[in-house]
Amino acid sequence: MNPNLKQLVNPYLPSYEYIPDGEPYVFGDRVYIYGSHDKYNGDVYCELDYVCWSAPVNDLGDWRYEGVIFRKDQDPCNDELDGNLYAPDVTVGPDGRYYLYYSLSSMGRVGVAVCDEPAGKYDFYGYVHYDDGTALGEKEGDEPQFDPAVLTEDGITYLYTGFCGPGDPKRHGAMVTLLDKDMLTVIKPPAFIAPGEYYRKGTSFEEHPFFEAPSMRKAGGRYYFIYSSVVNHELCYALSDSPEGPFEYGGVIVSNCDIGIDTYKKADMPCVPYANNHGSMECINGQWYIFYHRHTNGHNYSRQECMEKIYIGDDGSIAQAEITSCGGTPLKGSGVYPAYIACNLYLESDEKRDDLNVCDVFKPRHMIIPWIGWLCDDYPKIVQDHSDLTPDEYDKVSAVKDIKSYVSNMRDGSVAGFKYFDIKGLKKIAIHTKGYGRGRMEVYAAGRETPDKKELICTIPVSSKNTFIRWEGDASVKDGVYALYFIFRGESNLNLLDFELI
Repeated sequence: MNPNLKQLVNPYLPSYEYIPDGEPYVFGDRVYIYGSHDKYNGDVYCELDYVCWSAPVNDLGDWRYEGVIFRKDQDPCNDELDGNLYAPDVTVGPDGRYYLYYSLSSMGRVGVAVCDEPAGKYDFYGYVHYDDGTALGEKEGDEPQFDPAVLTEDGITYLYTGFCGPGDPKRHGAMVTLLDKDMLTVIKPPAFIAPGEYYRKGTSFEEHPFFEAPSMRKAGGRYYFIYSSVVNHELCYALSDSPEGPFEYGGVIVSNCDIGIDTYKKADMPCVPYANNHGSMECINGQWYIFYHRHTNGHNYSRQECMEKIYIGDDGSIAQAEITSCGGTPLKGSGVYPAYIACNLYLESDEKRDDLNVCDVFKPRHMIIPWIGWLCDDYPKIVQDHSDLTPDEYDKVSAVKDIKSYVSNMRDGSVAGFKYFDIKGLKKIAIHTKGYGRGRMEVYAAGRETPDKKELICTIPVSSKNTFIRWEGDASVKDGVYALYFIFRGESNLNLLDFELI
């Protein structure tokens, strides 16, 4: 590993940033992430203006804040600011300019903004419309537009949209609309390419019908329609030889709670509290990644971006990626790591029960408001002890240096898991904790090749403290690549700030 490169961790943006619905693109020698913008501890989705971050394609640990690229008050129909900016997408038009497509929470049409560079200040350009000027989504027979995604080829822009609540006969599914070279005018009206739950019977999408979050990518001559199914926590893909379809369901790329992964747990056991998901895939420096978001702060209005390596088979298939703290490349087995990069948060007892529905949030099922269970106080969660930042504060070290994000509410039997570390010569493990918890923190290691075999490698006594205090214990494990699980055993509860591998 080049010591000059920062390591990629999940979430890959700073702990104070809350970007969901990520659409990654490589432009030149940098990868840019476009998404919605949640507020820390917000109470609705997407409260803030669009911002952009970018990183060198050969250093995915070095993300740079590009600033606000589009404000919700720039939309001429949002003068009262009653609409929030939902998930956007970006494409390069035939004129070489960058076009940002978005929707507002307050109306079912698609807005477009334009800029001469990937992360500059975008200017409002217009609404997608028919020849007669009627906005797409407002013509008789149209379905409301939502979550726009775009792909431009040979002077034509393919616009993918849709939202289908479970069992809603008024919403048929995801649709594709073809736009002219002006990037606004419809030249072919919407056609449905993936059914919603009500219309799924007899199709390849029957078990994973379309819900929301369309995205489109091309790889190996195939077109990948990426979307969130009514199962809600998963990003699925469908394949076609044409951007207009027909599409056949392919599989699950990632679940933000690892349902479907059965290597270190039962396949139907969530490894972390979950809710909706949205993202896409991109090839960066020769490696494909899936981008998705996780949920923090005990609700689903403060979401953060994560990424994992994925691999596309010769037949176009994609195996489901396991969620990690490292994005696929093991982290160095020494140094200090923040606890907020935990990819597993659950109760030890969950692993030992046939009935895993100890809390509604841990109930694998179709999307019926799965986040209600976040009201359950038994589970550990990731929190931040600082109010949300203003745009002007992002670049000020003084504004961010004291922000602490950590795992809170670790009670007896709570598990915080971190994956993966390339450990060599480990002697000690130290932690910083705060709270009224009294007892011990046990650290278990599970080899990447033997994920179901956990070995106790360190025991650290802890006691009640009102500030974060350092504790340490002797550790011993053979050199190798490991997942680490921190399990608290004791009374009351504590907060875990970080850990150090020594």
